[in-house]
Amino acid sequence: MAHRVARRAVFLLATLLYAAGALVFCAAPAAAADGYVDAVHYPAQEQGWDDFHGLERRLVQAFDDVCGDTICEGEFNNIQALRYRCSVRQSDGTMGQCVWTFAASNAGIDGATGKVMVDARTWACRTPLGARTPVATFYSVLTVARPLHVTLPGTTATIFDGLMDCLS
Repeated sequence: MAHRVARRAVFLLATLLYAAGALVFCAAPAAAADGYVDAVHYPAQEQGWDDFHGLERRLVQAFDDVCGDTICEGEFNNIQALRYRCSVRQSDGTMGQCVWTFAASNAGIDGATGKVMVDARTWACRTPLGARTPVATFYSVLTVARPLHVTLPGTTATIFDGLMDCLS
């Protein structure tokens, strides 16, 4: 009899812990509303989509235009821009962080075995943001033909400066 009571107590405790975990898990999205969101979701779900992806397209085009003459010389001459992502503080619309990811490879053939030897790399390059930069200002300043070379608000740096530090 005592054994049954102990098993029921363990089952009840496990059920309560599971329910408490579910409540905490369900509450997590509400906490995120007070924190940071992806720039495409600022000020609300997908409302920043056009502005952010327009910026990302201009940055990729600008990177492709300068890559061969600057960053993409040397061992990894095929660097490809993968994804640009920024966070925005939901409560006041200030930038949190922006990271641009890149990938490249170098391949050669082992003449004795015929194996293709690949050296593949990835980079996560931070954009040098100024403190408390409003997202609207960030977009406005970068709405130019050469966004890589624009001095970012609250800094003396450009996105290109951040890339040179990261990819060199």
